[in-house]
Amino acid sequence: MPHRLARFLLILLLAATATGAGAATPRQLFLVSQPPVTLTNHHGQLLTGNYSVNLLWYGRFTPAQRAVVADFILSLSPSVSGTASVAAWWATTARYHPGAARLSLGRQVVDPTLSLGRRLSESSLASLASRLGPHRGTVAVVVTAADVLVDGFCLSRCGLHASSSSSTRNATSSSGRGGRGRFAYAWVGNPAEQCPGECAWPFHQPPYGPQAAPLVSPNADVGMDGAVITLATLLAGAVTNPYGGGFFQGPAEAPLEAVSACAGVFGNGAYPGYPGQVRVDAATGASYNAVGVAGRRFLLPAMWDPATAQCSTPLV
Repeated sequence: MPHRLARFLLILLLAATATGAGAATPRQLFLVSQPPVTLTNHHGQLLTGNYSVNLLWYGRFTPAQRAVVADFILSLSPSVSGTASVAAWWATTARYHPGAARLSLGRQVVDPTLSLGRRLSESSLASLASRLGPHRGTVAVVVTAADVLVDGFCLSRCGLHASSSSSTRNATSSSGRGGRGRFAYAWVGNPAEQCPGECAWPFHQPPYGPQAAPLVSPNADVGMDGAVITLATLLAGAVTNPYGGGFFQGPAEAPLEAVSACAGVFGNGAYPGYPGQVRVDAATGASYNAVGVAGRRFLLPAMWDPATAQCSTPLV
């Protein structure tokens, strides 16, 4: 089973609000019936130490689109300081004992000609990720363009993180086990054309539930700003539960992880259909809650903090 982003749980909650919740408001639903978030350490291997994130761009992307993702990864470095920084958000992963990975931007490979075709399976993603070797000390990330069709994209997931051997013969989802010769990888799609309501919320109205006005994306690209939310979710899961024996809640086949357990929360006061209180740029109207390199702004999802046992959002 592939790793499934819990933002789809949010969509289901929105659907329930629209179709079967009686007179209850989304806020009332949030207050009454939300289960507690408690991630358990299953004492498996975590990614620790210094890791490079290597990117494979599958399909056509503009330089500006590539820069959004590259700058997000660059912003994870502790050299980018400040309580509202992307680095401060990522520092929460260090509280997952024995301490998670320090990520930096590695090499980038472009494949604009779609060498494996326009439609990809999960095994195709593993094959693409294998091109980013050697894999020691790296996390491979495949980013697919808006017109690339990936099995399950939009229907059950916005991306995935998994592990594979260098030969890609034994690719597994986050329910797999780590071992010699294995590496962690992730895939994220650009949802701008196929499913912005599912995978670029809150920058696009959801297909179900309350239809509040969407937020303005901080980098003027709904698809890539949505992809950053997905990538942030996947990278946090990849370092705290890379092989299925790390930190998660629920069954190993469909785990809720460091960020996916806090789906739909971006600021204080969040509830299904409302992302919470975030900062708004007075000049552009763009919403954000974290700042990265060269002042680049991002909207990042909440992450479960082991120290407080709460879903914590970036401070703004």
